[in-house]
Amino acid sequence: MTVSFSASRGQANVAPSALRKVAAPFVNPGIFDFWVSKLNPAWSWDRPLARVVDRKVEALDTVTLVLKPNAHCGKFVPGQHINVTAEVNGRRTTRSYSLTGIPARNGRLSLTIKRVDKGVLSTHLCQHTQVGDVLELGAAFGEMTLPAKPEGEWLFLAAGSGITPLMSLTRSLAAQNMPVDLTLIYWAKTRAELCFARELRALAVQFPRFKLQFVLEKEAQLLAGEESGLISSEQLARVVGNLSAKQVYACGPTGFVDAARSLTEGQVRSFMAEGFTPMAPITVADAATATVKVHLAASKRDLEIPTNLSILDALEAQGLKPKVGCRMGVCHSCVCTRAEGTTLDMQTGEQDAQPGMDVRICMTRARTDLTLDL
Repeated sequence: MTVSFSASRGQANVAPSALRKVAAPFVNPGIFDFWVSKLNPAWSWDRPLARVVDRKVEALDTVTLVLKPNAHCGKFVPGQHINVTAEVNGRRTTRSYSLTGIPARNGRLSLTIKRVDKGVLSTHLCQHTQVGDVLELGAAFGEMTLPAKPEGEWLFLAAGSGITPLMSLTRSLAAQNMPVDLTLIYWAKTRAELCFARELRALAVQFPRFKLQFVLEKEAQLLAGEESGLISSEQLARVVGNLSAKQVYACGPTGFVDAARSLTEGQVRSFMAEGFTPMAPITVADAATATVKVHLAASKRDLEIPTNLSILDALEAQGLKPKVGCRMGVCHSCVCTRAEGTTLDMQTGEQDAQPGMDVRICMTRARTDLTLDL
């Protein structure tokens, strides 16, 4: 199931395609956007923008923003993410967030954002963004989506903010009258931090094929439908029973995802996961501070960067602003081609010197002098 946003659904396309082709050589998009924004801040020459049309508190430190995109926003399917950009304290800041709604005829989409301690954009979106504000959106990405015709038995394992893509998938299945057996286990620290609790309980009552279990880590007293404790084989056996037919989607902090994978390995039909906590930096024998020379081919710049930082952090420390999204190696917004040199993958600890390879600079360190297509 997909949706596209176009003028036919009420989105104003201020430069129809035929006119754009004729006018493009004579238009400066930045100047065009500046002046047209005086009429409507969500209009642009080609930038995907969206106006906030609704805002509600979803749970403790968590809000849902409903957005009305302009004609340049693309398609998405449930379970995917998008990069969101806003100006905070005079600086453009981009982060990746899950779409929590499902495609709608009116083209609107929703994001549910939890404020992260010292998170610049999450704090801005949760505490300061209001109805009427305009955000810039990227293209949807992510492979934890459902087949066109889902079949069999499914198990969703969500911890904390990991509920957001799984909520989109759950809503999608509900919109199809729950064609499969679905079990959702949702871990949170406290009841106040549960998102979508009322809606999920209502879906569990409405659809006999949907089984819901909340797990709270720090509640002294539990209510019906709640358990306590961290993910364990005993808990999975008690709540789920036989795992052999389950197709598992897990989302949450990296440690939770690793535990879910380990506990279900070899016992389930399939397993797919997304972890949103950056992995700890790889410790290597020569991690002492050193510098290497980097040639940025596209911008024709030469500089020196330290080997104990990601390439992204090192470049930003020198005032450069490479394209970036999630900063966790998930969205691939920061990918560039390494023409020459050796780099270290911070997630795997592996070094690679093959020329002409793409690298994610948010999760990569320099090991030798480099040439990058930046």
